[in-house]
Amino acid sequence: MSTVTIIGTGNMARSVAVRALAGGYRVQLLGHSNEKAQQLAADLGSDAVMAGASGDPIDGDLVVLALWYDAALPVVQQYGDALAGKTIVDITNPVDVSTFDGLVTPAGSSAAEEIAKAAPAGANVVKAFNTTFAGTLVPGQVAGQQLDVLVAADDAEAKQAVLALVEAAGLRGIDAGPLRRARELEALGFLHMTVQESLGTNYASTVKLLG
Repeated sequence: MSTVTIIGTGNMARSVAVRALAGGYRVQLLGHSNEKAQQLAADLGSDAVMAGASGDPIDGDLVVLALWYDAALPVVQQYGDALAGKTIVDITNPVDVSTFDGLVTPAGSSAAEEIAKAAPAGANVVKAFNTTFAGTLVPGQVAGQQLDVLVAADDAEAKQAVLALVEAAGLRGIDAGPLRRARELEALGFLHMTVQESLGTNYASTVKLLG
């Protein structure tokens, strides 16, 4: 049984954990505090969940950063060479939380690319799950439609590992191209957030590609 390490204990951490468990993965939760991670593990109610504090050794080859962007970068720097050989899954939308009026990443870059710069040699960053909301990930569908998860990465093996997780979790994985496509995915994620008020869906909508 493969292990997915999820760093974070918020709504997205919970939702990704639910889907990973549904896909037959073991889950390691690492929280800001061990108590929060232990509580989430208890809530998930599965023997396949382990819990600890951020900074503890990473068990999984897939490491999901279920954090806000401004918290994700320091975690990558904290772990440093311990992430070498790992696949780092960046789910962030680097929103300016003070104004909610745009993204905080440098022009011509993305959160995923900035995280890749901070990651050690031998680590591979994959962008995924940033266009799906936590509340929709738990059931894995909206209005009977299977969720789409857009996945971007430069390393083919790392991308395939994330696509395999997505498919095992009962979702539809879509190859969105190289890591630089994270720029468009993050813009799409931000747009999806900004239309929630006009849609009146309270973050219960999804981005779906039909053809």
